Amino acid sequence: MVLHTAADYATTGTVNSLWLLVAAALVLLMTPGVAFFYGGMVRAKSVVSMMMMSFGAMAIVGVLWVVYGYGLSFGQPLIPHVLGTPDWFLSSLMGKDGMTPDLGGLAFAGFQATFAIITVALISGAIADRAKFGAWMVFAGVWVTVVYFPVAFWVFNLSQGWIASILHVNDFAGGTAVHINAGAAGLALALVLGKRVGFQKGMSKPHNVPLTLLGAALLWFGWFGFNAGSEAAVDGVAAIAWINTLAAPAAATIGWLIVEKIKDGKPTSIGAASGAVAGLVAITPACNILTPGFAILLGLVAGAVCAIAIDLKFKLGFDDSLDVVGIHLIGGLIGTLWIGVFGFTHVDGDPTKPFSSLWYGGSLLQLGAQALGAFSVMIYSFVLALAIGWVIQKTMGFRIKNEDELAGVDTVVHGEEGYSLEPV
Repeated sequence: MVLHTAADYATTGTVNSLWLLVAAALVLLMTPGVAFFYGGMVRAKSVVSMMMMSFGAMAIVGVLWVVYGYGLSFGQPLIPHVLGTPDWFLSSLMGKDGMTPDLGGLAFAGFQATFAIITVALISGAIADRAKFGAWMVFAGVWVTVVYFPVAFWVFNLSQGWIASILHVNDFAGGTAVHINAGAAGLALALVLGKRVGFQKGMSKPHNVPLTLLGAALLWFGWFGFNAGSEAAVDGVAAIAWINTLAAPAAATIGWLIVEKIKDGKPTSIGAASGAVAGLVAITPACNILTPGFAILLGLVAGAVCAIAIDLKFKLGFDDSLDVVGIHLIGGLIGTLWIGVFGFTHVDGDPTKPFSSLWYGGSLLQLGAQALGAFSVMIYSFVLALAIGWVIQKTMGFRIKNEDELAGVDTVVHGEEGYSLEPV
């Protein structure tokens, strides 16, 4: 479309805002998708607790985002290159009289809110079967405030954040800010809460495989909004992001199942779902900057590596219940670093300058930037999540008692059962 008039520009802006609003709804659907995905993999007497942690994240993060989260992430710098000013709710997008809303700004704010929500929800899988709901809500509120909001400023605030504007890291839709961030926090909480009773390989099987497959389907569906929506426009970049969001997880499913067949003798439906999610995680930071061929190759690698990585918890002795580390942390690192090797990237994002990736430009510049950004977020998130979780555990208590864990989190914490098979 060639734009000629002010009306054409206004129409295009409206279309882009409409796409952002639709994409935001798709991404919000991903959090119930996480609830189903995780819920099916825990014990039948933990499914309510597991799903409530995702819905609790929607509640607490949704409120904090509107009150001050968007301002901290995208407001005018309070601390240059580090943190924004939490004044959006009062003035930035609604106007001083509260009657002149900014369509594009509000659409973007709503879209980014869903990223904050799902990042927190992802962490919960690492502590399944043994966490108090009230303690989880406190953790979610504190962690999103001191970790996610600042990291979002660093990564997604393209003109201000130090990772985006100084390092020129390419993280199109959240490989660092979402997946590495959540994976590192999940590892920290797994260490704080300790191992489940009887922790060992094969200690528990998914109680409801169809529920997990439903969750994976909702995640993949919503992920098209996650990735293609991050362009904030209806254009060719959104289209290539969409295609890569199809190609990479499809290939990752194959990669995971091949490893599973070699390792365990049988390809499973849970493996297929996990492989698809691993591919989605890996393509998230790179979906705008890879050819579909390299997206497929990325998917194959991510699916295979993550299928192997999920067993690290047994060798290293940490109880990451639902493989948040093996899928989100490892998958996020693979996808983020992949850009420096195979991305069609330019120095400083300037197309007049030479390519800065290894494959296209013979340069290690982008790979170094990607690595610095990824590991900075990982360390920051891990250290603060460890500190927050430790304080909560020592004060109000984060982990439920062993006898309550064996009896079932659902009835002890929520007074409910996921499946009531007997008449009242």
